[in-house]
Amino acid sequence: MSIAKRLSDMGITLPDASAPAANYVPFVRVGNTLYVSGQISRTDDGLILGVLGDNMSVEEGAAAAKTCALQLLAQVKAACDGDIDKLKRVVKLTGFVNSTKDFADQPKVVNGCSDFLVEALGDAGRHARSAVSAGALPLGVAVEIEGIFEIE
Repeated sequence: MSIAKRLSDMGITLPDASAPAANYVPFVRVGNTLYVSGQISRTDDGLILGVLGDNMSVEEGAAAAKTCALQLLAQVKAACDGDIDKLKRVVKLTGFVNSTKDFADQPKVVNGCSDFLVEALGDAGRHARSAVSAGALPLGVAVEIEGIFEIE
């Protein structure tokens, strides 16, 4: 089954790929490897702000991380000239969680992104990963995740 069909069957519509907010590009392609810049937690209603271990639960953080997955796939689709089915696999994610010094559940938060990618892509969504704490993230967002993908 194609990725586009699987997303459609899940009721998922990818957002438009966002433009960079500073002096960087949203993605760089080197051969069949696509490096996607960090995507922040946000929805159509705005940024998802918060600090894990302070004013945000693990479940809320995981939901924020899922929005990063959607943003990542939107960038992959844009890099593939609108054809998400050119995505072969997720290679690696690096997740940054805006959290207090004593918060230790960053992996559970980033699972929101990882679990969605595996659900949406099957084995092609399985990936290597890092999940780290950040004392602050741009604009006060809860989560930022960057990714490396293999494409056709």
